[in-house]
Order: sequence, then C-alpha cells, then structure tokens
Amino acid sequence: MTIKAVLISVLLVVSTAVFAQGKDLHDASCLQCHASLTAGKPDSLYTRPDRKISSLSALKKQVQGCSVAADTNWTNAQHEAVVNYLAKTFYHF
Repeated sequence: MTIKAVLISVLLVVSTAVFAQGKDLHDASCLQCHASLTAGKPDSLYTRPDRKISSLSALKKQVQGCSVAADTNWTNAQHEAVVNYLAKTFYHF
C-alpha cells in the first residue's frame, strides 16, 4: 500500500470517528431541549422551511451559543465535531 493510500485510509477513519463523536455529543446534549421546543421532533429544527441557519459560520455561532446554554463544557474539537455532524447531516454546507 502506498503512503498516499495509507493517509487516505487514516483520514477516512478519523473523519468517521469525528462524525460519530459529533452525533453522540449532539444527541446527548441537544436532543432533549430541541424536542421540548418542537413537540418531540428535535430534528425538525434543522429541516423546517424557515430555519435560521444558512451558512457554516452561522451554524458555528449557533452551536457555540447552544453549548453555553446547555452548559456542555465542550472543547473546541468537540464543538467542531458537532458542527461537522450537523453540517453534513442536515445543512449540506
């Protein structure tokens, strides 16, 4: 296997792990509040026609604000993992 192939494999594994961490952090810290705001349909905040987030920078700001409100104490890397999860899953930035 070439060095390039090894690096691509490593990046895919890391990317998958970061995505999974973002989903886990989101689900543990965000779903309960979002469900209370949306009559039990937390993902609808991301999929509603009038959603407020329309850019990656706005998503990062929203995640930061929500993490403060939820008192998550996430690291910068954890914030980025959640942003990555949301961007790829719902926003497709």
